[in-house]
Amino acid sequence: MLYFIAGMVIFFGAHIYSAVRIRGEHDIKNRIGYGPYMGLYSLVSLIGFVLIVYGFGALKGAGILYTPPNWARHVNILLMIPALILLVASQLPAGQIKRVTRHPMLVAVKLWAIGHLLANGELNSVLLFGSFLAYAVFDRIRVKRRGDMGPDLDVRVAGKMDVVSIIIGVGVWTALAFWLHPVLFGVSVIA
Repeated sequence: MLYFIAGMVIFFGAHIYSAVRIRGEHDIKNRIGYGPYMGLYSLVSLIGFVLIVYGFGALKGAGILYTPPNWARHVNILLMIPALILLVASQLPAGQIKRVTRHPMLVAVKLWAIGHLLANGELNSVLLFGSFLAYAVFDRIRVKRRGDMGPDLDVRVAGKMDVVSIIIGVGVWTALAFWLHPVLFGVSVIA
């Protein structure tokens, strides 16, 4: 439990700091430079993530908070399709998907967390997915308060980026659903 909690504090601490930090000329990113800031931020996040993964595995069997209905597993499988498409879209130049959702990664994290909360009632799962959902809601509120409304309405949209997002997102979903999820996470998605 200690590794899991430490990982959550480190990972979400870095992300919460990033969400609430002062922007402008006194911003630490401007003072130390974009590269060093992103390198440090990535290193801290990676350390937290590794601790979360290790702690999550160590917490297996810690207890069940609720037993999800059978249909919830199917809903989760379906929610992962748009979640992965949105995750890919968040990393590409703006298409309609990015312009309409404004912050596609936050929407993807919410879909991923809600789907997995529906399908998993174990203590470690509820803590993990519940924390990611809470953070995504918190960050969306912070983004809106900062006035960051995603890509500008007049930004040049590349429709092919939507096609690329869909192809890659569905490809990743297929790989996870049929092969990688059991290998990476020890749980079979499609029986």
